[in-house]
Amino acid sequence: MGAGVAGVCVVAWLIVLSWHDIRDRRLPNWLTIPGAVVVLATATTAGRGVPALAGSAALFAVYLTIHLVLPAAMGAGDVKLALGIGALTGSFGIDVWTLAAVGAPLLTAAAALLLRSEVTVPHGPSMCLAATGAVALAVL
Repeated sequence: MGAGVAGVCVVAWLIVLSWHDIRDRRLPNWLTIPGAVVVLATATTAGRGVPALAGSAALFAVYLTIHLVLPAAMGAGDVKLALGIGALTGSFGIDVWTLAAVGAPLLTAAAALLLRSEVTVPHGPSMCLAATGAVALAVL
């Protein structure tokens, strides 16, 4: 699969995930888990499997810890999405991974402040947007 086609597929995946989280307040397993597998497989075939796996494991560990300590603050879907987002950003290097990992909670906090709502803001779209922005900075 060419880099352009892979990029379009990843962006489409992230858009669909964001749409589901905004609409349903859920990140479905049928999107998060297979997406993570495809991202890891693609990174591996591109020779970036080890950094992708490390990024996936690290972001998953951070999100799982938050979910276990404060379940109301982080949904299980966000934890599963962290597998794919971590793999995607990790495959581009620690700087890209860090930018996405720090950017996502900042975007969610900014959205919550802008919306000034009593309702919680879904975190998945921020994860997707931060990852897209971080990867875009790396490839452009």
